[in-house]
Amino acid sequence: MRAFVVALVLALAGAGAASADPRVVGGSRVSIGDHPWAVYLADSSGNQFCGGTLVAPTKVLTAAHCTGAFAPTIARVVVGREDKTDARQGEALPVVGVWRHPAHQSAERGSDVAVVTLGRATSASPLGLADDPALYEAGTAAVALGWGRTSEQGATSRYLRGVTVPVVSDESCAASYSLFRPEAMVCAGVPEGGLDTCQGDSGGPLVAGGRLIGVTSWGEGCARKGKPGVYARVSTYRAAIVEQLHTAG
Repeated sequence: MRAFVVALVLALAGAGAASADPRVVGGSRVSIGDHPWAVYLADSSGNQFCGGTLVAPTKVLTAAHCTGAFAPTIARVVVGREDKTDARQGEALPVVGVWRHPAHQSAERGSDVAVVTLGRATSASPLGLADDPALYEAGTAAVALGWGRTSEQGATSRYLRGVTVPVVSDESCAASYSLFRPEAMVCAGVPEGGLDTCQGDSGGPLVAGGRLIGVTSWGEGCARKGKPGVYARVSTYRAAIVEQLHTAG
């Protein structure tokens, strides 16, 4: 998810987020039953290229860079499928609308959130949006999820994976990234590296306290020392996202 900036666009294409290159590194396979709101975006050939979070029966929150001009076209959102190769699992739902934050220019400039409207409702349980500032305190344990690369140069995962990473202080993240904007972003990771999201994880969830606190956005490489993952700060965009939950498309 980080290397992001350029990687971001690549991640969307299936490689991950280059400059913003997202993926799950150093984590482990997790159950879709425990994370029913974890979904992925697929192109017309059925290839997964980004992640997302079900936030209402017909609405998925993802990264704006997953829906931009250089991103693959979202043909379906796949819900309830832990193993990407098993079409018997879950359901692939059509997309009838995409809202991208109007201020979005690139992942590293912030406003990296988008809401995808599904053609029909799913029975899977949605995840609530963060509404408690305490969830963003440094050291808070958070879980990032996705089907992205399991190493910076590796292949994407067949299965849903998760990794637990602590929220990083704004001061520390600013020291790692000159483009970090605390009002728009939140970082998570460990100083020594080894735990992170990666290419293909873009748009996926960062969860703490049973709430969605971040959207996988960008970073430098995957799981590098001193380079935590950067996520869109959901609380900042909560009002705009909620507004979209009440629109038809």
